Amino acid sequence: MDFYFKNLVEKSLFGVCSYIGEKIGVSTTRVRLYFIYLSCATLGSSFLGYLFLAFWVNIRKYLKRNNRAVWE
Repeated sequence: MDFYFKNLVEKSLFGVCSYIGEKIGVSTTRVRLYFIYLSCATLGSSFLGYLFLAFWVNIRKYLKRNNRAVWE
């Protein structure tokens, strides 16, 4: 059950933590843990930043065609 839930969460969410982890070379689990700590410290206001990053990551996927940007 726990394995299924973890896979469901990783696939159904926006992939922001995975994207950040790949870009800076840190494990995804550590990025998620830091996000949870940051959310508790800022009383949840970092959630808005997460939503902005989710929007940005998904927009980048749609703007790219064959590993080239639309405007190139």
